[in-house]
Amino acid sequence: MNLIVTSSRHLEDEAAQEITTILESFGDNNSKINITNLSGIVTCITTLEPFSVIKKIQEKILEEPWSMRYCHRIIPIQETVITEKQNIVNSVLNHAKIMRIEDTYRITVEKRHSAISTKEIIDAIADKIDNKVSLERFDWIILVEILGNKTGISILKENDILST
Repeated sequence: MNLIVTSSRHLEDEAAQEITTILESFGDNNSKINITNLSGIVTCITTLEPFSVIKKIQEKILEEPWSMRYCHRIIPIQETVITEKQNIVNSVLNHAKIMRIEDTYRITVEKRHSAISTKEIIDAIADKIDNKVSLERFDWIILVEILGNKTGISILKENDILST
């Protein structure tokens, strides 16, 4: 998965159709959309670069605000791993190279259908990154999206997540 889409409960089918239509309008006629068994969560695999998809959707909403009715949040995912602490830490460290030494960060763990400890994940990541943590005035978000046995990882700026 390289996009996670949230919707209202029981409107996952409508959100899946909406994101499919949007991706097709950007030129991806082969996206794979999965309505998960998690309420309000749809995952996507698009051939397009996920961060550029977010930017294009933001532009589209400015021009046509009515074009997004069912998708509430769209989150770009850089890598998907099996939900195990070491896999998550390794992926974060691989992608965290984008941060400069003076940059600050926060870690956000969104956990659904998993018993893995949020605190353990945060501690394991924070122990390996030398940058300063800032929960309120941060340059980067280290986002860990746990969806059962799959986890999406992204290192992103706050405006990289689309929220309607």
